Amino acid sequence: MLGLCLFAYFWAACTASLLAPEADRPSLLEAASKLEKLQLSEEELQWVHVLSEGWAAPLEGFMTEMEYLQVTHYEHLVVNGELVPMAVPIVKACSADDKARIAGKDQIALEGPDGSIVAIMTKPEVYEHRKEERAGRTFGITHAGHPYIKMIMEAGDWLVGGKIQVLKQITYNDGMDEWRLTPAQLKAKFAELEADAVFVFQLRNPVHNGHALLMQDTAAKLKAKGYKKPVLWLSPLGGWTKDDDVPLKTRMAQHHAIIKNGVFGDTPVVLAIFPSPMIYGGPREVQWHAYARLNGGATHYIVGRDPAGMKHPAKDDDIYEMWHGQKMLQSAPGLEKVQLLPFTFASYDTKAGKMAFFDPARKADFVSISGSKMRKMAREGKTPPPGFMDPEGWEILAAFYQGKTEL
Repeated sequence: MLGLCLFAYFWAACTASLLAPEADRPSLLEAASKLEKLQLSEEELQWVHVLSEGWAAPLEGFMTEMEYLQVTHYEHLVVNGELVPMAVPIVKACSADDKARIAGKDQIALEGPDGSIVAIMTKPEVYEHRKEERAGRTFGITHAGHPYIKMIMEAGDWLVGGKIQVLKQITYNDGMDEWRLTPAQLKAKFAELEADAVFVFQLRNPVHNGHALLMQDTAAKLKAKGYKKPVLWLSPLGGWTKDDDVPLKTRMAQHHAIIKNGVFGDTPVVLAIFPSPMIYGGPREVQWHAYARLNGGATHYIVGRDPAGMKHPAKDDDIYEMWHGQKMLQSAPGLEKVQLLPFTFASYDTKAGKMAFFDPARKADFVSISGSKMRKMAREGKTPPPGFMDPEGWEILAAFYQGKTEL
């Protein structure tokens, strides 16, 4: 059985921070103030956050052209002759004017949306932003109605890559920074809890009792395999999401409520935000999410139905087949170190009056409460059937959909 101790070397090797030592920051900021500057979008700042803490290690900055080509063609980086999983481009766009300003510079400064200096990039390399090709290879479609593809098409015509040194801790001052734990902090937390297995459930939606049932069942199965102290890492995605997704503040309030009310049973729970933007990239993004959580300390990963997908912007069909993300992870080179856990489908059992694993022998007793149906009920002030969601968690969600709160 592989406990956390066997992952210690891998973690230490893969999650080095790009954050400058605190004592060096004043002099580095002074030097950066004299450099040519490029401004980061809000989404690019979130990628700096991801890079700075080691979620994308061993990547050391925005991708150079060769790194970008490796990722878009191989879904891996080539590091010292070895393939390292990296399925999504992490890139910085710039304009033709920006390209002319930074030409030949040994270093440039990266500014946040507020104008403050965030990082220094060394030996910036500028290359063509082939937007349609990037979209096609990453998403399998090029339709600008896809919200992330829209951002790509509206970005600059050039990309600039290079190693970065981050000059300040990325914070958002939104009341949730204490829940943005770095990979190093997470590993320390798991060690403090004496975890011998960390199973992670990523989500960008509220948690209902079907999810909670799956978490309880997962903990029981891990104990049956001999693990003494499995820990659940509830890992909500904290970066950019499309406009109709539930905002992070509402999701976090709901998560806090259900944890307080014990929906996960006696399993220790670590709630920690994953700072990545969401790109809605299907199986490619599923691989990115799994690899980043491996860097964060996960030993086991739960893959649900279409966890990184959405409806096609021009059709009433999903862009991706619902189980392809899971199937890709089962054979993805380089991700063998994280053990996949099955996602068992749960529906509302009308006979038992609670969420339960679907039983095909009595399928008439089960009702699926889809996300759209749940949202409609919340907007209309209707109460879901007892046992569908923790009541306090439901109140938070309903208040948001009815516009009664700014959460």
